[in-house]
Amino acid sequence: MYNHAVFCIRKELPVKTIPLHVNGRTATVAVDDPDMPLLYALRDNLGLHGPRFGCGLGQCGACTVHIDGNAVRSCVTPLSSVGKKKIVTLEGLGTTDNPTPLQKAFIAEQAAQCGYCINGMIMEAAAFLAHNKTPSEDQIKQALAQNLCRCGTHLRIVRAVKRAAENV
Repeated sequence: MYNHAVFCIRKELPVKTIPLHVNGRTATVAVDDPDMPLLYALRDNLGLHGPRFGCGLGQCGACTVHIDGNAVRSCVTPLSSVGKKKIVTLEGLGTTDNPTPLQKAFIAEQAAQCGYCINGMIMEAAAFLAHNKTPSEDQIKQALAQNLCRCGTHLRIVRAVKRAAENV
């Protein structure tokens, strides 16, 4: 009886360097696949943990970032499609010492329970509030409808967005 070993031969792909404009700074990532998801470059190459891996299908919103001011799902956005566009992650919105009014509102309303969805919720809400300064509660709910929260803090999230809109 012979032992048959299966060997995987990995074809070495040429490494490409791709410049990105992230949170007001220029960064370069070295990748072997320029069509890899932007999420992976942000987390694995740049060490940013604002965008989170949730579903990998663009359905939950945990990976939401801004590209040129628009909320996008970074898990389904190919790195090669970004080009010279400006990317903002949660780390680029505000700081611990100087949070944005939206971040302050999320804290005041205690909108996070497990906290996994909150980064995506904040990013989606920030893009929404940039276009609609005085939204109704129904408009807020509609804007956040595609972001999933499994632990049920939806009411506090909506209150936080409403509070931020009123305090800006």
